[in-house]
Amino acid sequence: MESSSSLSSSPSLCNTKKRKNTAVGAHEKAKTLKTEQEGDEALQSGRLSRSPRVSVPLDCLQQPITLNKLTELLHYAALGRTGGIKQPSWCRLRHQKKVEGLNVVIVEGLTQSHFYKHYLSLRQLRTKYTTRVTFTPSCNNVASGIFSSELPKMDCVYFSKPDNDLHSALKGHPVISKFGTQRRGLTAYVLTQEEMIKKHYPVKGMPGFEEFVSTDSVDCVTDSSPLYGLDCEMCLTEKGHELTRVSVVDSDGNCVLDNLVKPKNRILNYLTKFSGITAAMLQPITTTLRDVQEKLRMLLPGDAVLVGHSINNDLIALKLIHQHVIDTSLLYRREFGQRFKLKVLAETVLKRQIQTEEKKGHNPSEDAAAALELAQYFIKTGPRQVVERHLEELWGYTIEEEESSDCKSAPTPSLRFADILQLLGRSVAFLGKRSDVALNLSNQQWYSSDKEVLESFKRQTKHPFLSVVQFSSFSNHLKRRFLHQEQLHRSVRQLFQTCIVLLHLVWMYSSLCVFVLQLCAYLRDMCVVFAGPFPAGFSERQVRRLFHCCGPVGRIKMLHTSVRVHAEVEFELLEGATLALKTLNGLNVQGQPMKVQRPMNESMLDLDLTLDALTGDTLNTSHLYAVKLNPSVAECIKSSAKVNGHTLDSKCSGVSPVNGLPAAKTNLLQLTDTRSTLSEETVTETFGHFGTVERVILPAKPGKHTRHACIKFESSEGKHAALSSSKYLRQENYLICQSLTPPHLPSWVAMATPVTTIRGDGETAEDENTANMYHSSQDLEMDHMMKKLDSRLGKLFRSLPDSTLSVVVLLGHTSVNGHFPGLCLMEVKQGS
Repeated sequence: MESSSSLSSSPSLCNTKKRKNTAVGAHEKAKTLKTEQEGDEALQSGRLSRSPRVSVPLDCLQQPITLNKLTELLHYAALGRTGGIKQPSWCRLRHQKKVEGLNVVIVEGLTQSHFYKHYLSLRQLRTKYTTRVTFTPSCNNVASGIFSSELPKMDCVYFSKPDNDLHSALKGHPVISKFGTQRRGLTAYVLTQEEMIKKHYPVKGMPGFEEFVSTDSVDCVTDSSPLYGLDCEMCLTEKGHELTRVSVVDSDGNCVLDNLVKPKNRILNYLTKFSGITAAMLQPITTTLRDVQEKLRMLLPGDAVLVGHSINNDLIALKLIHQHVIDTSLLYRREFGQRFKLKVLAETVLKRQIQTEEKKGHNPSEDAAAALELAQYFIKTGPRQVVERHLEELWGYTIEEEESSDCKSAPTPSLRFADILQLLGRSVAFLGKRSDVALNLSNQQWYSSDKEVLESFKRQTKHPFLSVVQFSSFSNHLKRRFLHQEQLHRSVRQLFQTCIVLLHLVWMYSSLCVFVLQLCAYLRDMCVVFAGPFPAGFSERQVRRLFHCCGPVGRIKMLHTSVRVHAEVEFELLEGATLALKTLNGLNVQGQPMKVQRPMNESMLDLDLTLDALTGDTLNTSHLYAVKLNPSVAECIKSSAKVNGHTLDSKCSGVSPVNGLPAAKTNLLQLTDTRSTLSEETVTETFGHFGTVERVILPAKPGKHTRHACIKFESSEGKHAALSSSKYLRQENYLICQSLTPPHLPSWVAMATPVTTIRGDGETAEDENTANMYHSSQDLEMDHMMKKLDSRLGKLFRSLPDSTLSVVVLLGHTSVNGHFPGLCLMEVKQGS
């Protein structure tokens, strides 16, 4: 900004042009940065879009969740819409079908107040988990509640019938003999290397396939791996059958590759009756087999599973080695190794006509899509249902004694979550201290310490689909303290011991109240700034209007001395206090330089570390805080100079002469006459230049003008681009800073209202003495315990398989004396 001495017309004009050029340059730089990053963002979004993700809408953060709501999420994550389970209303789980497992960690004794007070110590929790929501303590055993929670009545077709009621005529069926009766994921039908060698599929290292090209396949695939349908057409050349056309469809049936190929050798027979290829079609084609091989290698992901009908012939024609394949001719098996034709399977199972006589040759795209759908149908339906539904049409015989397919006539199955998972062949387990858990003893592992629980969990070679892990160190610590108190009074009579226990419970409740009070006071201190001195007669209203340009202001306390006036300004958000320190510190108000600073007390000693941690919080990585200045205030800030701080020049109201210039007579109250209101459209338009804006949060109160907003970009690059263009945005009357307040924190503060006391004069005030008790020997002990617990939670998270939904529940505390909410943290582990 220009200095106050350069306010003559010519220098101002030159400086204005320079300022505009700087702004445009910053704007162009931001747009260039966005363009350069679009390629990387597209690649990242392509990977992340297929990965499961969990989130909680902003409006739902204000509502605590219960054990029932948590189990709703677990039910949906495990079974999804295929199992008749609806998406929970309080959260969103995207790509549920790709969730590979569920892990719930229950931490006894901890509350969400502990989380925020020991925020710096819990680095693993606050960085690994991107979703937080308040958890209402349950009077029931949470682990037992998860396992025994009942699902709504579900379609009987979803569950395979037990083997013991399988008709004897079906037990020897080739499909049942090979794949059993249970419905399983796609990995159960991927051919093993031994099967591929036996059936003469191209396998790396085997004789005859030395010149074949290998795709970049991973060593193993999962049930969430993508399926791709493949079909090829060949012609007869001097060297035998060679490729003339290849088609690939993705898992949604979309054709992603369809190329004609020019054979290397002279063609003897185009086999038009089957391939549909003619000499005229191939005459202009220059695509070679090598070109197609390279396209396939670029197209197929590392974990792709190729599906085809007698797909070994297609791979040989392509001279391609792919490690993971499903052959539909081997899914729908016949006796003695005979195979169904693709046309027959499509007509019988899919009710679709392909390879009809009126068509000239086969359509490989149509055949690839048919093979893919046959595989998807087999996987979704299960081998037993496939056989029973198409027994007469495909295999040509019926069962003389008709089986009852009425679900009502069968015994009512258990609808307990753990039982359903085990019925589907998914393992469940509980690891923790011995307790009354509604689960078979064979699925429980009991340990006396958190360390033993963690080591046992990490040693597992194959993690169960649903695992509930219980950490009890903090709860045990509280109990040891209670027992220590008890031992001191062992010699006292039983009645007196009972009184001591009751008094101890009251003491514990009081300690928790003091703890919450201390934490709320700490959060309040972070939002407070001290400002002054102000001229004599400066009112609270004037202070509010001055500081309101940085964000919504809560409480203001005027501090009068015998000579000067100061003020304690409490913002509603941490960002408001941060902007006030950057923008208003050093401002000359009516000739007096104003100093804006943080309060100095014991609780603020680690403030810089706390602010750094909040800035890097996972929930804030792509968030930006912005304030829209009133035009008059913006003009004052724009035209002020930064010489040992900001100086309000003569254009601003109520300001004394600066560098010999006369002071204006305009009153400071006139600065707010012109109102500036934000809208979602204007914010998106302004900040959309820096990156895609995913959401604009305008926390306006009814009847109030909206002047501040939280902006969420799709990626952190958009936020950084905006921050690097802060000078340009200031020309547009915006003040910006990085978001500091995690989305869940305001909702917790609203629920954790500090306890107040009534003063003698009838006013309410917080107990400042207890608020200053932030650090003590017990706090240091708690910090040590928190760091140890946090380290174990981090190690457990790292040991989880990819695509596992991980939930950490801080149980909170409920008794007849009080209610202290817990906290639920959620994340789906992504591949590295």
